[in-house]
Amino acid sequence: MAHTIKTAVAAGLALALAGCISFAGEPPPSLLTLTPDAAGTAGQASSGEASSAIAVLEPGAPQSLDVTRVPVQMNNAEIAYLKDAVWVEKPARLFQRLLAETLRARTGRLVFDGESPALGAATRLQGSLGAFGYDARSASVVVQFDAVRTGAGERVDTRRFEARIPGVAAEAAAVGEALNRAANQVAGEVAAWMTAG
Repeated sequence: MAHTIKTAVAAGLALALAGCISFAGEPPPSLLTLTPDAAGTAGQASSGEASSAIAVLEPGAPQSLDVTRVPVQMNNAEIAYLKDAVWVEKPARLFQRLLAETLRARTGRLVFDGESPALGAATRLQGSLGAFGYDARSASVVVQFDAVRTGAGERVDTRRFEARIPGVAAEAAAVGEALNRAANQVAGEVAAWMTAG
């Protein structure tokens, strides 16, 4: 009888604890993404020669950006992550899609992105994200992209693009919206550079 009571008590405790313990973190209230200002319409089609196509490769990123969190530059030596600010996927992949969609809308050329974007495209856009987060020192968001454009032959062009939006509160919604604006600004400038050739 005593053994049965002990077993029942142990089972009851296990059930009670199961309701208190979570092996996964609490989900954020919402997820952040990037939405292009310039985008093609439904049913819009493009065709052309591979020689005029653009392949957009996923940018490289430092370890601080190779996550789904939004980094906060606290000072010259410290980085933290903004509470409740989580991307739907890593920012380098989101920015690649934003660049590709902006280029499609603004250049009228064939643009490839994805896992194997080359498909014979003569022009390639690649590079690296140097910043894609919040600067607590200036209460601003910063997007910095070091672009590398390669074309037919051995020509290589590079250019750094940067957008800063000041006066942003250190809150997930405000930072996410400002980063979307800054990323679109950079994407627009990159598209202009790509068409200027």
